Amino acid sequence: MSDIAVMLLILTITIVIFVWNKIPVEIVALGVALLLFTTGIIDVNETFSGFGSQTVILIAALFVVAEAIDAAGITTWMGGLLVRFAGDSRTRLIALIMAFTALLTAIISVNGAVAALLPMVVVLAVRLGREPGQLLMPMAFAAHAGSLLVLTGSPVNILILEAALEATGRGIGFFEFALVGLPLLAGTMVAAIYVGPKLLPRRQPDSTPKDLSDHPRVILGHYWPEEHELLRLHVPADSPHAGEPIAGVLPGVRGEVHLLTVQDADGRPLATETLESGNFLVVRGAPLAISAFAKEHDMVVEATRTGSVACGLVSKSFGVAEVLVAPRSNLIGTDIYPGMVTASGALVVLAHQRAGQAPTSRAADTVGPGARIKAGDTLLLQGSWQALDKHTLDQNVLLVDSPDAIRRQTVPLGPGAVPALTVLLAMVVLMTTNVVPAAVAALLAAMAMVLCRVVTMGQAHRSMAWQTLILVAGMIPLSAAITKTGTAQMLADGIITLAGGGSRYLLLFGIFLVTAVLGQLISNTATALIIIPIALSIATEAGLSPLTVLMCVSVASAAALLTPIATPANMMIMRPAGYKFGDYWKFGGVVMVLYLAVGVFLVPVIWPF
Repeated sequence: MSDIAVMLLILTITIVIFVWNKIPVEIVALGVALLLFTTGIIDVNETFSGFGSQTVILIAALFVVAEAIDAAGITTWMGGLLVRFAGDSRTRLIALIMAFTALLTAIISVNGAVAALLPMVVVLAVRLGREPGQLLMPMAFAAHAGSLLVLTGSPVNILILEAALEATGRGIGFFEFALVGLPLLAGTMVAAIYVGPKLLPRRQPDSTPKDLSDHPRVILGHYWPEEHELLRLHVPADSPHAGEPIAGVLPGVRGEVHLLTVQDADGRPLATETLESGNFLVVRGAPLAISAFAKEHDMVVEATRTGSVACGLVSKSFGVAEVLVAPRSNLIGTDIYPGMVTASGALVVLAHQRAGQAPTSRAADTVGPGARIKAGDTLLLQGSWQALDKHTLDQNVLLVDSPDAIRRQTVPLGPGAVPALTVLLAMVVLMTTNVVPAAVAALLAAMAMVLCRVVTMGQAHRSMAWQTLILVAGMIPLSAAITKTGTAQMLADGIITLAGGGSRYLLLFGIFLVTAVLGQLISNTATALIIIPIALSIATEAGLSPLTVLMCVSVASAAALLTPIATPANMMIMRPAGYKFGDYWKFGGVVMVLYLAVGVFLVPVIWPF
């Protein structure tokens, strides 16, 4: 049996197993690579070449960059804009998500845009009570269309430009790709809005993130159901009360205003008995009473607004976390009271609650020995985000919601936003100008995000979607083998030969068809590299304009819509959306018709035969 016959058999088996969907895709990808080695089609170095490829490094680095964008609160800010402008309208929501994705794709590539926006879209779906699968495939397909908005949207565009310059001496303008990209984006939006609900699955994924966007309001209502107000009062530099005893200015209970703790600007509790300039008093009570007290004592109510509620629980610098006292915890039997500073000196107890009882959160309870901790008690702690991350990971307590998750969903444009945006802009410039390869630019950006402390090394490690990385690394040898054995050449020549004797439109249809078919099995970059020389040869023989066939190849290469293995972006959304292998072709087939119409009929209008 020839290598081509073996290759076609392996390819068929691989597709069948993927569609069967009973074996983890990572096992299938690795198994295919090992099978190719066993049959002698590739050697051992080629078998594992995917794990050292630029593509895998690029995707892994983009995961870290996306994690940093999310950790800095940028995606939370974008999500807020989406909710604000979309309202309750599903149509506006999908249109805005797709527009955001397409524009970001034009800047940082298909995979980078999907990786960056994926967490935000999943949380939005949960918050709005929608299935993630109804939003994620339109997002990914918008990224494919967005890759044709500008020259730098995809590596394929660069290959098309280089081929055009070599064949005609005429380049393709930076925004000229948008002549086909905009119709594709608009048509994909229309399909997602009107056809998507019928063709996209409504199943729930195995796990979804918790919606914490309204967490401050929930905490206020739980621990302080009567006042629903907790604020920080700033002692200004010229305060006449600086140096006075705190007890004299504000006793534990003063009418409707209750003192909880004294902090610095970053939320760190201060063990002081006198007021000092720059101190912050955390108080709770009726809004009018707090405002009157602040005015009376020349203090300023700190303006911290998170989501839809102004409060002193969460800000860019500090936040809160709830912990449950674990069974057999060393804390059992120790005294606890609101306003108490923990042993680390970095956190303060705002409230204490025992199961079945009302929370203990009144300032009066800070007098005396307080209550004794029992297993199952809930403590509400406040401090800087860094202190919460560090000191709530304790074997004596069980964390309810991680501070990191709370910060990401409640603090738009956090303290890491400026360095994150700066690094992102630098990465875009490097990728746009081709100063260094895309993988190098992304890796430098990922390292900079860690060095700038936008993300920790632990967060960078956890950001890796190993299913996607292993799948891509395992499938790269298959892509190489298809080319190496001549299988791709045989398939391309056969289809183009069948179409070559007909009309010019039939010829373009043949070029589009073979490009699109290969694009569902191997990367669109590899597909373009295979098809471009063949397409130019056919253009010369048939007397067609090279620009016409090249732009047809460009559109068809972006039409990676029918399988999750067509692009890493398609694979990224599979698990969060709960998609199966066969879900893609249903909606993807409709969008593919649009790509076919643009590639075969619109391209000759813009770039005549």
